[in-house]
Amino acid sequence: MQNPLVVTPGERSPEEILDALNAGRRVVVHTEFLGSKYEVTLRWDGETYYCDTPTRLHKHETESEMRTCLETQGYVDDLPAED
Repeated sequence: MQNPLVVTPGERSPEEILDALNAGRRVVVHTEFLGSKYEVTLRWDGETYYCDTPTRLHKHETESEMRTCLETQGYVDDLPAED
């Protein structure tokens, strides 16, 4: 098993996160909420994408749904890539 990709919010693009997940790698986001630090684990089992937070497990059936979750939760860099 590969080591997880460990990131902070906004450090990677949605494509980088999704590429890692699609390659079978877990992604751990170190984030902060209301002054407390916590980890969110993202993974894909080949059929379903998971976003496992300390309080809830989100399940997404498609890559598009997972991308929306990543963007909505602020886990990814949402700036357009520079040419």
